[in-house]
Amino acid sequence: MAQRRRTSASLIASLAAAAALALPGAAMAAGYIHPANNEAGSTIHPSHFQSGKTRDQVRAEAAEAVRQGGSSRFNQGAYPAPAPQAGPGRTRQEVINELLQETPAQRDARQLAMGG
Repeated sequence: MAQRRRTSASLIASLAAAAALALPGAAMAAGYIHPANNEAGSTIHPSHFQSGKTRDQVRAEAAEAVRQGGSSRFNQGAYPAPAPQAGPGRTRQEVINELLQETPAQRDARQLAMGG
């Protein structure tokens, strides 16, 4: 029987397959997910989960994230993120006056920037 040489492609494929088979087991090693003979393939036992933070600490972190308004795991459902308020802005008449007073070079640059 002839012996086959293993190519790098077959070695990479076998490593990928081994990793794909090992990942669900690593996820279940967290301690609160257990294999089960059901449609989902596992059961979750929240009582087995051990957290390093108290409920009050998590609530304080969530309140701080909401106060700061930054991107966090607590407001990922808000898409798109609200734009920060830069100030009162200009009035309609101020914008019209600026457009009337711009030079032809400024007008060409504005129209080029706006895709015109």
